[in-house]
Order: sequence, then structure tokens, then C-alpha cells
Amino acid sequence: MALRQIYYTTYDVVSGSANRRSQIFQVIITALIVLNVVFVILETEHDIRQGNEDLFELVENVSLTVFVIEYATRLVVYRANPKYANRRFGLLRLVCSPLMLVDLAVILPFFLPFLGVDARVVRIIRLLRLFSVFKLARMSVSMRLFATVIREKMPDMMMALFILFMLLTLASSLMYFLEKDAQPDKFSSIPSSMWWGVVTLTTIGYGDTVPVTPLGKLIAAGVAILGIAVFAIPAGIMASAFSDVRRKLQKQNFCPNCGEPI
Repeated sequence: MALRQIYYTTYDVVSGSANRRSQIFQVIITALIVLNVVFVILETEHDIRQGNEDLFELVENVSLTVFVIEYATRLVVYRANPKYANRRFGLLRLVCSPLMLVDLAVILPFFLPFLGVDARVVRIIRLLRLFSVFKLARMSVSMRLFATVIREKMPDMMMALFILFMLLTLASSLMYFLEKDAQPDKFSSIPSSMWWGVVTLTTIGYGDTVPVTPLGKLIAAGVAILGIAVFAIPAGIMASAFSDVRRKLQKQNFCPNCGEPI
């Protein structure tokens, strides 16, 4: 009975339940994530890195060790999670979940030296520690709510992205045929013209590739205006979805802690 209680207590701590031990755990993990990301950024500065190698090594080893223990603990107590306990291949489902894949990417540098991987590869892979910032999604109710919204509106978002891709392809194709003779170096093909299409549809307008023919300028103006309208579609979908989920939360149809359906 005592082991069973410890088992479920451990799950409550790592799952983000609304108790003091879980809150302390979340604060510690959040602090380590922030510290880890800051040190990964700072170690790219040669002047800061030089002379402080031991400190950077210590922070890396401590944070990765804690993340490995956290990851292993989540695997051990997965049966306490109703979402995976009674499902076939529940452990595999947990391992393949998005946040667990992020956790795996973060702790990957911890194991590479033991596998005899080349040191240069290890230095590159260590940048995966930056992925630890995505671990904050597990600690934030708002981020979990955002994930719920994304799941609910994924078909609508995919349709909006498909419309955007079709517009990009059409605009780039038109611009290629209009500008290929006037600017063969800039609009040499439809794929190269897509760079112009992307920066125009997103209204960035770097100015490195611009149409020079009158008809090309007219098409570009229309595409720029359409870009604003097209990008407003996903924004409207997301705003509506957040409003719907908020209403569901107020009716207690969703868990107020994790944003998941009850």
C-alpha cells in the first residue's frame, strides 16, 4: 500500500497537479529550463565562454541529469495516467507524444559521449538543449490550452495553409512568366520566384527581388493585399477557437488545470 501511494504521489508531482509538492517541482524544472537555455545562448559568445568552461560544464551536467531523471520518472509512473494506463501500447504512446519527444531531444546530448560519438557531433547535438524551452509548455496552463486549441482546429488550419500554398504557387508562377525576360537572374524559375512570393505574401518585402515590368508591379500589389487577407484567416480561426474553449472551460467541460476534455 505504501509503494502504491508513493507511486501515485510521484505521478501527481510530475504531472503538474495542484498541490504544493508539484508546484515546487514545476518551479525547479522551470528554473533549470530557463538557466539551461540562457547558458546555451551565452556559451556561443567566445569571450564569455573562455575562462568559464567549468561553470558551463557544471550547469549542463546538472540540468541534463535532472531532465534525465524527470524523463525516466515519467516512464515509470505512466500507468497512473488514465490516458495511457488502460490502452494498448500505452508506454509507446507516451514515448511518442509530442512533449516526451521534446524531452528525449533535450536529454540526447547526455548519452552521446557514452556511445562513442565524435566530439564535433556532440557539440552540434548539444544545441538540442535549446529545445528545453518547449518543456515549459508542460508547466503552463495557457500553453496546454493553446495545444488543445491547435488539436481542435487542425483541419481548419491545414485548409488555410493549403489556400496559402495555392496562392503562393499561383503568384510565383505568374511573376515568373512576367519577369523572366526582364530579370532572368532574379526570376529564373518558379521555385526561385517563390522567394519573392513568400516575402510578398508575408508583407516583409526585403526588396532584394522586386518586379520591374508594369504588369508585374500590378500583380505584386494585388498579391500583397491578398496576403494580408489570407493571413487573417488563421488568426480568425485561432481567435474563435480560443473563445470556444474558454466557454467550455467555464462550463467545466474541460479540466481547468490541463485544458483536456473531462
